[in-house]
Amino acid sequence: MSGRYADALGVSWHLLTGEFPPRPGGVSDYTWQVAEGLAREGCAVHVWAPGDPRETLAPEGVTVHRLPEGYGVRGLKRLEQELEGLPGPKRLVVQYVPHAFGYKAMNVPFALWLARRREDEVWMFFHEVCFPWGWKLPWRHNVLGAVTRAMAAIVLARADRVFVSTPWWNRLLHAPPRRVPIEWLPVPSNLPTQPSLSAVESRRAALRPRPDTVLIGHLGTYGALITGLMEEVLPALLHQDARRRVVLAGRGSTHFATQLTGRHPALAGRVQALGGLPGDELAATLKACDVLVQPFPDGLSTRRGSAMAGLGLGVPLVSNAGPATEAPWRDSGALALAPEPTAASVLETAEALLSTPGSWPALGRRAADFYVENFSLAHTLDVLWNRVRARGVEDT
Repeated sequence: MSGRYADALGVSWHLLTGEFPPRPGGVSDYTWQVAEGLAREGCAVHVWAPGDPRETLAPEGVTVHRLPEGYGVRGLKRLEQELEGLPGPKRLVVQYVPHAFGYKAMNVPFALWLARRREDEVWMFFHEVCFPWGWKLPWRHNVLGAVTRAMAAIVLARADRVFVSTPWWNRLLHAPPRRVPIEWLPVPSNLPTQPSLSAVESRRAALRPRPDTVLIGHLGTYGALITGLMEEVLPALLHQDARRRVVLAGRGSTHFATQLTGRHPALAGRVQALGGLPGDELAATLKACDVLVQPFPDGLSTRRGSAMAGLGLGVPLVSNAGPATEAPWRDSGALALAPEPTAASVLETAEALLSTPGSWPALGRRAADFYVENFSLAHTLDVLWNRVRARGVEDT
């Protein structure tokens, strides 16, 4: 679908991304949301992404340019030629994830190309910065770590504005060569935040065998580190109260449920796995839960989309602090935050919340309010338009 050439200020927005629908992924969803939101604001929005030019999926008012060669040398030549063919000043907003731009995450030509774009504004959004390195890692990993750090330094030296999805990345974005402050701009949930009441009630009726059933939800991909915590927390919560049932959503949930009930046969029938669900159905399912339990081995952070989804929906949430946890979480009052990333700490915090159902409605409202004020798409657009100030990483 064709968009505008320029907005009221004569500037066109160009979102450069390594993934965009129909290709799945968190950055794909985020880029779609931002492009759609900017277009609704009256901006001229263009998205540049790898893919077949015959793919016509695009938000209303947004022009999507497909790069069949990706961001390789030929793709960069195509990108430059097409950009030069568009009138007016341009703002390049790069959704930066090293591996998304090809060359096995070492696309130095792309970084150098950005550095040479002197007549455009270049805004960098670091979803990821670089790969880890260290003495204990194989040399190939260290080469990857070194090259991705060099790429980050190149684009950082050029950037007119720098955003990070979490202040955790600040330790990797040293100055110099940075010329501008780093702004923290959390990624909003990619799920609807207001599913229909009828859909929620339908899901709740399907999941509850009795009216007094308490639904404990969890959304994730069920990686080993998180399931290690869940395997200790969930059985203890279920054994504490026979009315409780666990609802597991997300890819990998069926396998995890089988493992869990295999180790705890008495819990058979009280753990339900739903697998991957469409966005609307997933939102209604999470909203139907009484409490969500979302532990993280490195602590809750704004990079955790499952927690952001729960907050946005206004569902009472249990999580835990850790090294990656940003300061605003600790005193937000928007969730039940365990002080340590241990099963014992999460269990104690979850049990305290589950045993006080009278507190759930108020906690859910605080969660939704905290999300809108700090993490929602509306907040993202306000920051991009300078209507509100983003938190600098030094403020966190």
